[in-house]
This record gives sequence, structure tokens and C-alpha cells, in this order.
Amino acid sequence: MRRSHRLLGGLAVAALFALPAAAADAKPKPKPDERRDVNVQLLGLNDFHGQLEPLDPTQTSSGYIVENPDGPRITAGGAAYLAEHIRQLESGVRKKNSLVVSAGDLIGASPLLSALFHDEPTIEAMNEIGLDLNAVGNHEFDEGTAELQRMAEGGCIEDKPQESCVLHPFEGADFGFLAANVVRADTGETLFAPYAIRKFQGIKVGFIGMTLEGTPDIVSAAGIAGYEFLDEAETANRYAEELRSEHGVEAIVVLLHEGGTPSPFAGIDSCNVSGPIVDIVNRTTDEVDLFVTGHTHQPYVCNIDGRPVTSASSLGRLVTDIDLTLDRKTRDVEQVSANNVIVTRDVEPDSVINQLIADYQVVAAPLAARPIGEIPGATGITRTTDSSGESTAGNLIADAQLAASPGSVAAFMNPGGIRADINAGTVTYGESFAMQPFGNNLVQMDLTGAEIRLLLKQQWCGQSSQRILAVSGVTYTWDLSVAQSITGTGVNCATAADPVSNLLIGGAPVVDSQVYRITVNSFLADGGDRFFVLREGDNRAGSLVDTDALEQYFATGPKAPPALDRINVTP
Repeated sequence: MRRSHRLLGGLAVAALFALPAAAADAKPKPKPDERRDVNVQLLGLNDFHGQLEPLDPTQTSSGYIVENPDGPRITAGGAAYLAEHIRQLESGVRKKNSLVVSAGDLIGASPLLSALFHDEPTIEAMNEIGLDLNAVGNHEFDEGTAELQRMAEGGCIEDKPQESCVLHPFEGADFGFLAANVVRADTGETLFAPYAIRKFQGIKVGFIGMTLEGTPDIVSAAGIAGYEFLDEAETANRYAEELRSEHGVEAIVVLLHEGGTPSPFAGIDSCNVSGPIVDIVNRTTDEVDLFVTGHTHQPYVCNIDGRPVTSASSLGRLVTDIDLTLDRKTRDVEQVSANNVIVTRDVEPDSVINQLIADYQVVAAPLAARPIGEIPGATGITRTTDSSGESTAGNLIADAQLAASPGSVAAFMNPGGIRADINAGTVTYGESFAMQPFGNNLVQMDLTGAEIRLLLKQQWCGQSSQRILAVSGVTYTWDLSVAQSITGTGVNCATAADPVSNLLIGGAPVVDSQVYRITVNSFLADGGDRFFVLREGDNRAGSLVDTDALEQYFATGPKAPPALDRINVTP
């Protein structure tokens, strides 16, 4: 079906296929292989991020969903509830033609229960849920390509018996990983299969799986060394043609870890999105019939360039229920209907998933509960930023990294690496881990003063939106109007206007020609989050894992929330 897709609601689909009673009585019921249409159900997920346990909606917005702008907060999520909702959605006549698919970030940036064990629990849960296909996302690469292949194929990390195969041998994924645009630089061979073909009552449907082309900008370069990430639309076009010409596939679905953002939000089944997905769909061949997307953690059901485009928010709080009608004559998609279903907690949770979670909680508990420090008073340390971009969590982490780096005079921390707050009182390892779940090592390097100025300029220049680094040992002021003028413009950063003034390190003005020893995590050291100047750092030396540095810092005494007095902003 080419550019004539109609995205229909459930009632419209029912009406479309209802026959008048007289007509139904006038003809004998056709045999299954004589029916013209074949109905296929896809259940779409994205950005699960190892969220096995239900989140408390009174503590975090990630524990609920708002169905409509003025609607109530609906408690949602939890792997055991997700499993039951999928079971119910698959029940009945559609089950034999049902497939569960994911648009990436199934693992990575995961909570303690999954991340402590290198996301083995999440893979096992998805096996039980019945996931069929997963397109890789950027977070699938958090521990590198070799570890991602272990997720798919199974096996234990032999030198980490407390972190891998702690309950039983890890057998890997029962579902397929897809990575059409992740290729070896030397051979062009894809990391995983570029696509999968499934047959429904004799009609083939092709599934092309991809991550965003910009993945190298937001993961550690060391983990993806030797691989290239190709343009999404060009890759989809290539494999759509291959599916048609070599395999006779007319019905084609793209599972893509890239998306858009609705503005304003008008409901979980609304559209009005902007962002990379719009351009990608517009550049993709009409042979692609449907896009199941992710990455932005947003809910939407769209029609872009005549094609349906869906996303199911994040953390297993929604499932997109998609119905494809395949024309038996053309063997192509005739109609598509889709709606996002809230994973409510008013159903009986899946007992097998609950037991899996309970078993891992037992082995995780003593590790997570170990006390590592104290935050005095009643105020915790949070990711909440002030107008300058500072947060107490960012400042704490940067201070810990600087303290763990003898010889360094400054430390810089990326805000996207700070994933949770820490409450006042006793601080546990579990809380520390939740705050920094990526396991990055600290890296010391030499930068000139001019390179540090460029580093700070790259907080805006080259970014689609500002990305303010947490700092330790550094103070400065930035100009809001100048920063806005270079954000999202594609301007040359070397010659762009500089928003930063009054830049001091150790209380002294920064000298462009002087060399400074600084500390960042390994993600930033490889140019992550588009801070490319850090790739130029000299005399590199690896150091502690970031969580170990934070634990060492807490061991030196109670840590009150740091003052937000390092960065100033002027209109």
C-alpha cells in the first residue's frame, strides 16, 4: 500500500470489515485460505530501560501516564503488569498472527535491579513476555558491542561471578536483535541481521531494525570501535528494495530508535510531532508501510507523509496495539490502525515475572543496602537545575571526580549521566548506583585554556538544545542571548560567538595557552554528547569507576548539598 494508508481507530476498523447481514447469509463462509484479507497484530514497545519493578507514582512522574492533557495521573508500568497486558491483548483469534516488537533501548540506563547484573534480568523477563524482535537503540551500546552480542547469544562474564549468572547460566535472548545501520567499518557487515521476515497465513512481512545515526555522539567511542552508524532513511530504502526484489516482500515495517516530540501534548494517541523522525520518514521510500519509533520517550500515533508512525512513551507504561490488514492479492498493507494502551496495575501481575524479580531482589538487596555515606539535614541532593544549569547532584559528582583525580584542577560532568536523586540521611550503594548507572571510568587529560573555552562553548554550539556541564574547580558566567544565538544553528563552533566570560579555574583567570589537567568520565572523554574537543585531550590516564569515586568521596565525611554558585547566567 503506497501513500494511501489510513490510520483508523478501532471502531472504524470494525466498521470497515463488518458485512451486512443479508450479504453474509447469501454467501457460504469462505475457507481461511480464500479470504482476501489477513489481519496481523503488532504490539510495540520502546525505551524500556530495564524497568522491571513498578515505580511509585507519588515519587516520580515515571510511575504514571497522563492519557490526555487534562486527564488524571494513571499509575502505570512494571514488567509483571506489562506481561499480563500483552497476554490479554494477544488473546483470541488474533494471537496466531501477533508479534511483539521493540524500537530499542530495551536495556541500558537501567535501574539497579537490572544494571547490577548487566541487564541479564531484563533479557530474561522479555523472553518470558514473548518479545519477538528488538531494534537496537543507543543504550544497547552502553557496555559496547561485545557485551551487546552476549546479551543476544548468552554466556557469563567469567571474572564477575557476583554480577553475571548469579542465579543460573545466562542463555541470552529468545528474540532477534536487528541493526540494519550498524556496520563494521572494514567489511560493511551488520552487527546483527538488518531485517527479519515473518509469514502470516502465507503473506510475508519484513521488519527493518535500526538505531539513530547519531548513536556515536552519545555512547562511549571505545565500546563501538570499528563500527559505523549509517543514515536511517538511506538504510531503510536499501533494505526495503532488497526485501522486495530478493524476497518478494511487499509489507514492510521499520522499527527505529529515533523519534519526535509532540507539541503541545494532546494525548497519548495524538500527533503534532517535530524532530528527526519527520525528516527520516519524508526521505524513506513509499515501500515502507509503518514506523514503530522511540528514543524521545514520548507517546504518539501519527500519520507522516502518508505513513503511520507510533511511539509508546517509555519504561513499559504503554503498549502500542497496531492492527495491519494485509491484502491477499497484492500481499501488501491495506489498512493500519493503532492506539496506545496504558499498562495499568488493575490486572493480575504475571507470576513468573514477579518471581524473577523477587529472585533478583534477594541477591541484589545486600549489595544495594550497603551504606556508603551521609547527607545531613532534611534536603537531599537532586538533579533539579537552577537558571544557570547547575544542580546539587551535578556539583556533588564533579567534586567527587575531582577529589579522586590527583593532579587535576577541574572536573566536568555531563547532565545526562545523572539518572536519579539521593534523599537526605544515610546514602546506600543502591542510591549511588541509581544516580550513575553507566559504570564509566574517570579519565584525566590535558587541555589548553583555549580548548576549555571551546568545551564550554560546545554546551550550546553544535547542540540541538543547551547541555550545561556540571563543574568543579571552575566558575564562569554565560550570556543567555548569545547562547541562544548559537544553539541549534549549525554554526562553526570555532568562530561562533562565545557566551562565556569571567572563566576562572582555581580562582585564577584561564589563560588560552596554558595547559590544564582536567577530569571527565570516559563517555565524555570519547566526545560523548557532542563535546568533541575532549577527543583532543593529551596525556590521558584512566582511573576509578565513577561510582567508586563517589563512594570514596562520601567516605571522607557527610556531604551537604553543594552550593549553586559556580555558574552564573545573564540575560
